[in-house]
Amino acid sequence: MTDKHSAKGLVPMGGVVKPHGISGELCIKSNADSPSIFGRVSALFLQKGKTPPESYTVRSCREHKGFVLLQLHGVDDRNRAEELRGFTVLVREADLPELDEGENYLYEMMGCRVVLEDGSEIGVLDNFFENAGQDVWSILDEQGREILLPAVPEFVLDVDLDAEVIVVNPPEGLVDIYLAPRTTKKKNKRPSRRNKPQPKQS
Repeated sequence: MTDKHSAKGLVPMGGVVKPHGISGELCIKSNADSPSIFGRVSALFLQKGKTPPESYTVRSCREHKGFVLLQLHGVDDRNRAEELRGFTVLVREADLPELDEGENYLYEMMGCRVVLEDGSEIGVLDNFFENAGQDVWSILDEQGREILLPAVPEFVLDVDLDAEVIVVNPPEGLVDIYLAPRTTKKKNKRPSRRNKPQPKQS
C-alpha cells in the first residue's frame, strides 16, 4: 500500500524507464553518483507530472547495464510496473548521505548564476540531463536562450552555493554557438502554373 505526500522536501534522483521482467521489477535511470542510494533509503517516492508523489518501500535494489533495478512493495507484476513507466523517482532530502567537502548535489545548484572567470554572466542553471554517460547542464540566459555545457571538471571551475554562483570555463566558441543569431533559409518559390508561359500555337 502507498501513501500520498506533497513534493516538499523530496529530491528527484531518476526516472522509471520501463518494466524489467515479469515480477514487477522497475528499470530506473539514475541521476545519483551512487545508485546504491535507492537501496539505503527507508522509502522512495514515485511521481507523475504534478500529481502527489506516492511512497514505496524497497524490497531489492541492484545495478544492471548502467541502470538500477528496483523491486518495490506493492508492485508485484509487469502490468503494475508498466503503469509506472515515465514516473519520476524521488527521495527525501533528509535521507541523502553527506557528501565529501567540495561535493554538491545537482539539485542544490539549480537556479545558481553561471559566470565566466572574468565575472561576465552566461545565465542561470536551469536543468541537467545525462548524455552518453556524461552530465550536461542546461543554462538559460536572460533572454531565455539555452546553452548546453558538459559538466566536466575542466569546464566547471568552482561552485559557491552560499553566493549561488558557478564559475565555468567552457570550450572556446561554445557559448557563441548557442547565442549566435539564427538565420532561416528562404524557400525558393515555385512558379505558379497560372504564370507559367504557354507554348505558342503554330
